[in-house]
Amino acid sequence: MGKYDALFEDEDNIFTGTPKSKFWDIANQASDDLVKDQFDSFIEKYTVMENMLCELHGEEKLEEMIKQYAFENSMQLEEDKKSTYVSLTGEIVCRLDS
Repeated sequence: MGKYDALFEDEDNIFTGTPKSKFWDIANQASDDLVKDQFDSFIEKYTVMENMLCELHGEEKLEEMIKQYAFENSMQLEEDKKSTYVSLTGEIVCRLDS
């Protein structure tokens, strides 16, 4: 269970849309510099995780593992993506007043 699962029980009432659509609504309203900075932080985190996993498994094996995991866990992955969108949206919103 993801840390934001409770928010999705009635997502249309809470978000007036999906977590993905709300992320893009807020990202399009926030300043370009703020969104670019937040996106850069996300890419940095992704790159670190990818590099760590490549060191453990190799690049080709990692690609196979990712495809297999996505296939075997597609429903959980969709829920986790919602949590990631909510988290990213929250990070942008928290920085709006900065």
